[in-house]
Amino acid sequence: MKLHLVSLGCAKNLIDSEIMLGCLVDAGWALTDNPSEAEIIIVNTCSFIEAAVNESIDTILELAKFKTSGFCRHLVITGCLPERFREEIVRSLPEVDIFLGTGAFDRIVQAVKGSPGLSKCFLPNPDLLPMQHRDAHRVRISSHMAYIKIAEGCGKHCTYCIIPKLRGKYRSRNHEDIIAEARCLVLSGVKELIIVAQDTTSYGNDLNKSVDLSGLLESISDISKDVWVRLLYGHPESIDESVIKTIAKHDNICSYFDIPIQHVSSSVLKRMGRKYTRDDLYRLFEKIRKTAPDCVLRTTAIVGFPGETDEEFQQLFDFVEDICFDHFGVFIYSDSEDLLSHRLSSHVPKNTAKKRHDWLMSRQADISLKNNQKYIGRVLRVLMEEKPKNNLFIGRTCFQAPEVDGITYINSNQLQLGRFVDIKITDAFEYDLAGKTV
Repeated sequence: MKLHLVSLGCAKNLIDSEIMLGCLVDAGWALTDNPSEAEIIIVNTCSFIEAAVNESIDTILELAKFKTSGFCRHLVITGCLPERFREEIVRSLPEVDIFLGTGAFDRIVQAVKGSPGLSKCFLPNPDLLPMQHRDAHRVRISSHMAYIKIAEGCGKHCTYCIIPKLRGKYRSRNHEDIIAEARCLVLSGVKELIIVAQDTTSYGNDLNKSVDLSGLLESISDISKDVWVRLLYGHPESIDESVIKTIAKHDNICSYFDIPIQHVSSSVLKRMGRKYTRDDLYRLFEKIRKTAPDCVLRTTAIVGFPGETDEEFQQLFDFVEDICFDHFGVFIYSDSEDLLSHRLSSHVPKNTAKKRHDWLMSRQADISLKNNQKYIGRVLRVLMEEKPKNNLFIGRTCFQAPEVDGITYINSNQLQLGRFVDIKITDAFEYDLAGKTV
C-alpha cells in the first residue's frame, strides 16, 4: 500500500508530518513521492494567514484529482486548516474523506485505515495531545539537518495571530526527552540541529524553575562540538540575558538571533498585544551585539496593521535602517473575522500596505547587500546541501538558516553533501554568497 504526504507551512508543522510518516511506516505503509501512485494522500495544512489558507485549499483540490485519475481511495487532511474552520470545512471540501485537527496527529494510522471510531472531522482538544516522545520515529526529509520542537502551543495573545486557538496553550517538552532526541539525531549523522517552537525563548517557564532554555542549549551543545545548534522563533518579551550569553559562549551554537519584532511603534505594538516598546527593542539589540559582537540578527515585521499611520510606518522604516538587520522579512497584515485585530478601526487599504511592504524590502535589499559584502575574501565554514548541476554546489553558512535566508554557491567539481567545507567567499549578492574551496 502506497502513501503520499504533502507538508505545508512552518518547520513545526514539518516535524508533525515526519512523526506521522514514522507512525505510518511502522504500520506497514510504503511512501511514494508520486501522488498518482498513492492509494492514500495526506495533506498536513497551514492556515496561519490568508495566503497559507489559499495554498492549503489549492493543494487539496489539486491532489483530490487523483481520486479519479490515479489510485487514491482516501484523502486525509490534517493540521491547522481543519482546526481553524472546523465542521464548516466538511461542507466546503466534499472531496476529502477525513479531517484531523491539530490535537489528532496521533490518530493518523486510524484515519488512513478508515477506522469507524473516527468522525469525518475529528477535532480533539490540542492541549490533550500527548507530548512528543523521545523515541518517536520520524521519517526526516534531510539526513544532515533536523528540527527539534521543544514546546507546543503558545501562551501569548497577539491580536493578529490565530496560533493559540489552533495549537493550544504553551507546553514545554521534558528536558531529558529533548536531549535524548538530540543525541539520537547526532548519532544518525545530523550536522545541524535547529531548535523550534512557537516561542522558543519561553521554554521552561511552565516547568520546574531549574529548567530553562540556557540549560537546554548548554546540554545540546555539549553532545557534539562538530554539530551546529541553531535557535529560531525567539520573542522580544521572553529572551533573557542568560540565553544571549549562552549563545555567545559556545562556538557550535550559531550566533544567530531570530527575534520577530512585528513592529516598533509603541501604539501599533499595543494594538497588536505585544508588551514592549521601541526603546525596549533598541536596548535588546544593543545588548545582543555587545554580548555577541559577531552575531547575526533576523526579524520580521507586519505592515498595514489596522490603524497604522504614515508616521508609525516611518518609525518602523527608521528602525530598520538603524539596526541594519542581516535578515529581514515583511508580511502584509492578513485580516480575518476570527481575529481580534479584525475588530480594530481604520483598516489600511491593501495597496497602501503593499507599497509599505515594497519600500521596506527595497531598503532591506541594500542593507543585506552591504552586510554580505563584508564576507568577501573571508573563509567561512559551509554545510553542503545540494548539487543542482555539475561543478555547482549549494550550501549554507552558520548565519543562513534553511528556507528563510540566502544560500551560498560553491564552484567545485567534487564535494560531499552533508559535510562542512571551508569556503573562501568571492562574491556577494543581496541575499546570497558565492565562493570556492580553499
